[in-house]
Amino acid sequence: MTQTQSEIEPLRSRPRLPKGYGVPEVEEGMVAWSWAVEQLETARNYWFSTTRPDGRPHAMPAWAVWVDGALYFDGSPETRRARNLAVNPAITVHLESGDQVVILEGEGVLAGRPDAAFAARLAAAFEAKYGASHDYHPSPSTWDNGGLWVLRPRVAFGWTEFPKALTRWRFGAPPQVASGAQPSA
Repeated sequence: MTQTQSEIEPLRSRPRLPKGYGVPEVEEGMVAWSWAVEQLETARNYWFSTTRPDGRPHAMPAWAVWVDGALYFDGSPETRRARNLAVNPAITVHLESGDQVVILEGEGVLAGRPDAAFAARLAAAFEAKYGASHDYHPSPSTWDNGGLWVLRPRVAFGWTEFPKALTRWRFGAPPQVASGAQPSA
């Protein structure tokens, strides 16, 4: 039986920072990936950072759901975020807290049209998170004509106490197409 992307534990290590930051050289104190996944699944707002075509940075909070080891977000192709990603797919996503930190880095790419079963799971995840509080009720057909994006992280950082718990996770190469999605044209 092969493991899915969501079942594979990323490689955990300490990031390299200048000596004066006091990052421990031992594994003791690092946070578990399962803790980061819990934060990703329960977060309400995610800060998306992209780069404008002229090189200037752009940051904006938005909604997202963590499903099958990836962050899914949606929106109009006319948003600044979508226009930036169309030119340069590099993206960093940070959760709201500066104390209980999870940061993802990778590429934000169009996910394509998800198959019916996966679209139903995505719609249910968005509904559970944003339906009651923000009246967002996507149907499984919401992304039939596009507008669904995915970030499969290449690297992530997290901590519960800086610098003692500072942790870096490295992932394998992300697949070209989102889980359950068909390639977009």
